[in-house]
Amino acid sequence: MENHMRSVLKTVSFRLIGTLTTIILVFIFTREIAASLQVGAAEFLTKMLLYYFHERLWNMSRFGRD
Repeated sequence: MENHMRSVLKTVSFRLIGTLTTIILVFIFTREIAASLQVGAAEFLTKMLLYYFHERLWNMSRFGRD
């Protein structure tokens, strides 16, 4: 079973990669850095929370464990 700190660190590292991708894509489509950063910030916070709780729920599951 993973501890909470490991889940937090995995969450943050995964979101950084995803958020940078989002910022770049929004910039490519809009050519607006401010919009890109705003979307990236909103995406970072919401998806980080969703991922953390997703990980914790899966951690409680016995599915796939022997």
